Amino acid sequence: MKLNFQNSNSPLIEQLIFFHDHTIFITLIIISIITYIIIFIIKNNNINIKISENQFIEFIWTIIPPIILIFIALPSLHLLYLIDEIKSPILTIKIFGHQWFWSYEYSDFSNIEFESYIINVNNKNNFRLIEVDNKTVIPYKFNIRILVSSDDVIHSWTIPRLAIKIDAIPGRINQINLFINRPGIYFGQCSEICGINHRFMPIQIESIKLNKFIYWIKNF
Repeated sequence: MKLNFQNSNSPLIEQLIFFHDHTIFITLIIISIITYIIIFIIKNNNINIKISENQFIEFIWTIIPPIILIFIALPSLHLLYLIDEIKSPILTIKIFGHQWFWSYEYSDFSNIEFESYIINVNNKNNFRLIEVDNKTVIPYKFNIRILVSSDDVIHSWTIPRLAIKIDAIPGRINQINLFINRPGIYFGQCSEICGINHRFMPIQIESIKLNKFIYWIKNF
């Protein structure tokens, strides 16, 4: 998974650059102050070693760190919401976890719903215990909205190669953006211990060209 840095997401890039500059500016100020204090202490020979406390200084160094953290946290929270927002997805896929299989629904097409089960047959042409009978097909180089939920217990839809790990929770819909920049087949598994047949919930995604995806849709 990666962010699609196209024209539609240019405001997000500007926000990232601004936050980076904002944080660097605060860091430089802190480093400058600390450096000045260290140099001042080293060069100052008139230090009164009998001074044991100073309430004003203690108040200052207690209140300044929370203020700095607030200035860093506010833009970062804003960026988190921007990253989570999915703009203009070409496709929306609903994924439901069951004991013990996955079901998929292409929300933009009324006739495409299927269940995905593990292939238990040992065949030299198949990947053992990780290949499924109905794989998920998506086009690459497009933003895909993934909606994940569960029908019974907590599952976790995980594909390590795409850096995706999203929990499927009953009664709740989680959302994630999927953007694949090359064709290929990607495997994953449920990474939440959901019962005795937890290992029988593999995930298989195939990314193909858009014209082939349209052909797959028409012939489903």
